[in-house]
Amino acid sequence: METQRCRSSTLRARTILCGISALLWVIVPASDVRADPASELASFSVFPKVDLARLGQADQKPMRGPSGGRFLSVQTAYVVPRAPAEQLAAMRQWSATRHPELKVFVHSDLPASPSASNFSRLQNAPNNPAVQYLATATAQGSSDLQLSSAEAKQIPAKAAGTMSGSVAAFWSNVLAARAQAFASGGSSALPPYDHTGQNVRAGEEFNAMLSQQGKVRQQFAGLLAATGIGRGAGSIKPDLYWEMQSVDERGVLTLGAFYSRPAAGGSIQTASALYYASGGYFAGLTLHQLWPVEVGGKSSTLVWRGDMVSSGSVGSLRGIERIAAESTMIKDISRVVSLFRRDTGGAR
Repeated sequence: METQRCRSSTLRARTILCGISALLWVIVPASDVRADPASELASFSVFPKVDLARLGQADQKPMRGPSGGRFLSVQTAYVVPRAPAEQLAAMRQWSATRHPELKVFVHSDLPASPSASNFSRLQNAPNNPAVQYLATATAQGSSDLQLSSAEAKQIPAKAAGTMSGSVAAFWSNVLAARAQAFASGGSSALPPYDHTGQNVRAGEEFNAMLSQQGKVRQQFAGLLAATGIGRGAGSIKPDLYWEMQSVDERGVLTLGAFYSRPAAGGSIQTASALYYASGGYFAGLTLHQLWPVEVGGKSSTLVWRGDMVSSGSVGSLRGIERIAAESTMIKDISRVVSLFRRDTGGAR
């Protein structure tokens, strides 16, 4: 990036996308049967025309999605030589922790009813500058931390500036309480980030991101209505997880939820939401739709992926800085997808 401010925002976007790409794989049903996969994809996406033969012989095709205010989005289309169910399985199994350059230090699944003990890996967090920053910021009660006022009052009075002992215990309790709230009441049940001096709520961020993408929201309406994304708890029980990652060289703790459901015509829709972050960004969402197609005489899957990010620093970008941030996000998404396809044998 040309400027530090722009670099900061795009790194935040990058980390979200990495974390998401590792786990944000969820299935959703289409509301009705469409003409054909290529036409259906074109009907709600930024891709006006989809050539399966060309996609089958090329790398993924990422494009800028609707963006505005503090939101950025990227849409990607590609073809993999396997069935949708196999693609979904590969998505579920892949982890960004395999690639140090993606800076996802820890990824761990959570049970349906999380407790503080499920975050015990915090006691053995990597000893690197990013994690040290998070520990020090916690000990100082920094307003950079995205906490509620009530959570901030629980910071130990004599916390050491290391990610162990009382600091790790504090974050274990915060993450467990938020994961429990999401599991029982969706994003509507989450406390705000008002310790920062703002009154930001993850549920409102999800709805604002989706409101910029009316066709996408309509395409995934059936799935979204059954989740806790931007609303109360849905009918589908999510797969929960947490991560520790680096955003602009600062340690960030995140909570995510993964939903899946089959769609019409043998396709699969997926949705993965990052509904809490201790810093760096407010919320992140990745949607997928996987269609069964035949390319070159082989059973394959047409993949559409949509990534959306909400970040306070993005809202301050204008002109060339914003264009640069969007371009960097496109490149970062492409890299994540390339690594996933290479690792899982989905590259052409």
